[in-house]
Amino acid sequence: MDLNLSRPDEILKMLCDRLRNERLLQQMTQADVAARAGVGINTVSNLESGKNVGFENVIRVAMVLGRLSELEELFRPKVDSPDDILRYESSLKRRRIRKKTDDAR
Repeated sequence: MDLNLSRPDEILKMLCDRLRNERLLQQMTQADVAARAGVGINTVSNLESGKNVGFENVIRVAMVLGRLSELEELFRPKVDSPDDILRYESSLKRRRIRKKTDDAR
């Protein structure tokens, strides 16, 4: 599935389906996952049905299912050349984005 051509709700449904399928593949109940992740059964159920849950809970469930490597890739910087690496390292310094004023537009 090309995610670039998908709506957010389609992506959410796909990820929720994958999560549920992964849990079932590992022969775990929602209660098993919840107990091992330290979250409530309702949290796992809500996550599988696409309801809003905290990102920390997504991480906890991913840990239980052994899928942290996928999360590690989520916002990994794109560094394809030595120049990209230097730019990335220099961007690690704390900086703030200035609000645009009406005059700057």
